[in-house]
Amino acid sequence: HPPSMRTPTAMIVGLVLCPCGLLLTFTGTLTPNWRQVSRVPDQPRDFILEQGIWDMCRELQSSHDRRCGQADQLGYFEQVPVRVARGLMPTSLVLTLLGLVVAALGVRCWQEQPRHLLAGVAGLVLLLAGLLSLIPASWYTHELWALPATAGSTLVVGYSLVLSYLGSCLEILGGLALSLSFHHCCKE
Repeated sequence: HPPSMRTPTAMIVGLVLCPCGLLLTFTGTLTPNWRQVSRVPDQPRDFILEQGIWDMCRELQSSHDRRCGQADQLGYFEQVPVRVARGLMPTSLVLTLLGLVVAALGVRCWQEQPRHLLAGVAGLVLLLAGLLSLIPASWYTHELWALPATAGSTLVVGYSLVLSYLGSCLEILGGLALSLSFHHCCKE
């Protein structure tokens, strides 16, 4: 290969991190475990309530009896951080997909030279997508202990929230890496 044929490292990094980020935020958005409520008074000791942004599931750990679609008696879904997450997480997913399509077109796809401008624009879109999922994840984390729960129960961060966080960070890093392509535009 002549040197002009090589895909810049930053682009490769962006194209590896962003799909991983998409997978994580997608899983985090869909799975109902942003928060776990345990040691609920008047419930069995092994009772756990998992709360996501779309659904609530209860599980008895000893019997692995798990039921989703639980009634929201405390107005959890009405809370602003949950409603914001319901709006921003899917928006972020759509933007990420869009950014990845633009990135694929920019990075190579049937041409000898990467299109640096297109890759840079994709980077900014992916960076924005990452921020759009980081905002609800951060806000939810900040409000986690303030969101309604039965008094006296134990609240912990659920895996869906952790995945959303990690995914956002990967998208932001990948977006930044792709944004470095603008540097080549300036040189040209």
